Amino acid sequence: MTFKYRYRKQILIAILAILVLTGGGTCLFLSLKAEPVEAKEVLKVSKKEPQQEKEEDKKVETYKVDIKGEVVNPGIYSLSKDSRVIDVINEAGGLKEYADTSVINLSKKITDEMVIIIYSYEQVQDFKRTKEEEQIVQESCLKGGEYELPNDACIKENQEDTNNASQVGPININTATKEELMTLSGIGESKAIAIITYREKNGPFGKIDDLKNVTGIGESIFAKIKENITT
Repeated sequence: MTFKYRYRKQILIAILAILVLTGGGTCLFLSLKAEPVEAKEVLKVSKKEPQQEKEEDKKVETYKVDIKGEVVNPGIYSLSKDSRVIDVINEAGGLKEYADTSVINLSKKITDEMVIIIYSYEQVQDFKRTKEEEQIVQESCLKGGEYELPNDACIKENQEDTNNASQVGPININTATKEELMTLSGIGESKAIAIITYREKNGPFGKIDDLKNVTGIGESIFAKIKENITT
């Protein structure tokens, strides 16, 4: 019996033991080498978390707005700070049938604690009618009504302008400068320029009543200044 045959069993066992030890060592080495990579990945994730939280905080910043009047569901709503008035209206269920937004800026950005009132068509018409009636009453008072005399006790719309006009005396509408025309009651910069443009295009005013041909000069304004102008 040869030596190799006699100790064959022991040789096989030794080879298997070497293979097991070699394989186990390789696995252990690979696992130890992989650990630092995992640690780095964990660190990367932890660095991103605070930034993500800040972005989420920005997204949830809101303003509270109180909307009343002609909307389906009036009340207090929380909306993003970048929202507009139209967004609040939509949040409140939209407009009612007779809502009138002609005096509302629908594109205006909202502010915190903002109050929005949506008027009805009838309310808007009342505002306009009241303003016109006040103007008529004021003009009647200035003319003296049935006495046909100026009433100095009236509340004058442009008290300072009226006083200035009375101080400088009659203004020649054919030769007056823009600044001189602006001393007349109710004549601002745009109307003064319109008067000068008109006379340059059409020639001198023949009579003071011709001033009413200028765009923007109506009966009410003419009545205020006719005693203070000349040609």
